[in-house]
Amino acid sequence: MNLSLSNNLSHPKITAAHQQHLAYIYVRQSSTKQVMQNKESQQYQYRLQQRAEELGWAVERIRVIDSDLGISGKDSAGRSGFQELVADVSLGHVGIVFGYEVSRLARNNRDWYLLLDLCAVFGTLIADNDGVYDPRQYNDRLLLGLKGTMSEAELHLLHQRLDAGRMNQVKRGAYRQRLPTGYLRMPDGTVVKDPDDQVRHVIELVFAKFEELGSAGKVIRYLRHHDILMPRRQNAGPHANQLLWKVASESAVTETLTNPTYAGAFAYGRRQNDPMLRKAGQPASGNRRKPPEEWLHFQQGVYPAYITWQQYETNQARIHQNGLRFIEQRQQAQGIAREGAGLLQGMVVCGKCGHHLQTVYKHTPRYMCTGLARTTIAPSTCTSVRAPVVDQLVLQAFFDAIQPAQLDALDAVLAAQRADRERLERQWQDQLKRARYDAQLAQRQYDAVDPANRLVAAELERRWETQLQELRQREEAYHHFQQTPLPAAVPPHLREVFREISLTLPDLWSSLSNIQRKELLRSLIQQVIVKRPVADRIEVRIVWISGCFTDHADLTPIRREQDVSHFDEMATRIYELNQSGHSDGQIAEQLTNEGFHSARAPKVSATTVMKIRLAHKWYLPFEQVRGIDQLGDTFTVNGLAKRLGTNESTIYRLIYRKVIPECSVIREAPIGMYLIQNDEHLMEQLQQYVERNKSRNGTEKPAHSSERKMS
Repeated sequence: MNLSLSNNLSHPKITAAHQQHLAYIYVRQSSTKQVMQNKESQQYQYRLQQRAEELGWAVERIRVIDSDLGISGKDSAGRSGFQELVADVSLGHVGIVFGYEVSRLARNNRDWYLLLDLCAVFGTLIADNDGVYDPRQYNDRLLLGLKGTMSEAELHLLHQRLDAGRMNQVKRGAYRQRLPTGYLRMPDGTVVKDPDDQVRHVIELVFAKFEELGSAGKVIRYLRHHDILMPRRQNAGPHANQLLWKVASESAVTETLTNPTYAGAFAYGRRQNDPMLRKAGQPASGNRRKPPEEWLHFQQGVYPAYITWQQYETNQARIHQNGLRFIEQRQQAQGIAREGAGLLQGMVVCGKCGHHLQTVYKHTPRYMCTGLARTTIAPSTCTSVRAPVVDQLVLQAFFDAIQPAQLDALDAVLAAQRADRERLERQWQDQLKRARYDAQLAQRQYDAVDPANRLVAAELERRWETQLQELRQREEAYHHFQQTPLPAAVPPHLREVFREISLTLPDLWSSLSNIQRKELLRSLIQQVIVKRPVADRIEVRIVWISGCFTDHADLTPIRREQDVSHFDEMATRIYELNQSGHSDGQIAEQLTNEGFHSARAPKVSATTVMKIRLAHKWYLPFEQVRGIDQLGDTFTVNGLAKRLGTNESTIYRLIYRKVIPECSVIREAPIGMYLIQNDEHLMEQLQQYVERNKSRNGTEKPAHSSERKMS
């Protein structure tokens, strides 16, 4: 016993104080593949228990931590065993830590020096296959630090060599990329399309329907509605190298549409790791999809293609556009039709920010957008348009859409539906062939088994029954599919009905309620996108329920003439025509012919011309003399009113009632002005008359029959 104790304490760095604490054996391998295949390294690490016993630790005082098997040591995140080891060291429970080598304990200096510092504080030893070290001693700590640095550098070099070798294979075209479903790699390395007809037909159907429907969501709904399963060839797991059929999902359809392999291209580096986005314990969390210009390697024409590269680029552009319109698509709900006069209530979308426009009922209903005001620091109104203008424009487009000429477009749609029906028929035939083959295969396997082997026979019988049941379900579903009516052309009598509706509906429109009008519009229109690029013009995009759209534009009334488009050009033309001697009516007609318009009308009126002209003080000849008091030996109405201390209306009344003698009044016909002779005797009589008719408060009495003609 004393000899054994002497042997246990033979190592100079191990003391009785160390042996009073626990000995920890840390076992780790970097990957699951190493755990499954590299058994020798694993067994060697477990044999460190014998070394601990040889150095004096009893079996019951040895702890083995192997919960980190299959986990990389490049950091401590996710390594619960290493965290347990650090915690026990910091509590002073550990006398020595055994590891096969430093790289087993840590591959990064941060974790390694944390463990060293704790071991130095609590007097814990560290042992590997080379010896026993005391972190409190300078030489041992220096050696352990050097080993940790070399372990971290070794990991970096390994990654660098692996990445360089992989990239070299990629550039030489020797890299065996994981192929998506629909491709198989032959023993000689060549890649071919899947020989299974059903697999190829489903993939081709996905691309054809996306080109027709325009979004991955619609393709998914189409596949699910028609019970078309998506193929998936498993690369790993319990079903490795097997072909499975699953319900269409967003990930499966999106991956099919975005994978450049289906366009025959080899692309490496579509996903790359960003350390800034990596989360602790989740090594793959930093992987992000990169745009094509950032792919590490790209080459076209490598694989047999399901679609052309041009079609692939078109599909990506369409998917990108769908993403940009996410907010717009999220707000498709129209709400119920109400009694308000705004016919497009719930259907109008702002072309600037994508929010729905609210219907505001004032003197004139308006569609107003306050979306940016609710979400950002922006003016209270993003877009505001008069509802009658937009309603009339959309209503005219609606009436045009129900004209008989649109039946030709309907025939084209029905023809496309018949072609789609033929593709579905082929899909059903493929599914039935596969179901019959699986049932026959299960029957042959059951017939080939020895009847005495009841366990195997019972399992094969169950599989056969399952395949027969699957076949019956497929046949019933196919029978149900055959019962659905075939798309047919519009019969002649329905064409006549549509023609009658197109002729009578505009006349009946005024007798319908607002709710009925809105329901009719919603039967064809999905939404209306409104833009107002300038103050007096609106642009409208009508999105029909078919997914097609039509663009329209129209003028909208505004308040100020100065806000009219090309107002400065119109004012310049008014000045030029005025200098040429044209009247206001002639100027207005000329401007209308040149394409100008006023603030509230599609044409320019004489009144509009006059207001603009007077605002710029571009007077006509007779307007230039109206502002003066005297013209030669005569007074103007304005000048006489000032002379008598009264107003112009009184002078006009005296002229009309002939209080001022006709012989003293001159009417200038060309300019329509009254001129009164400057006669001193007449001025005295008029002054006296005005004074007599002044009231006490300084206002004039109305002239009655007492007014007499002056002579």
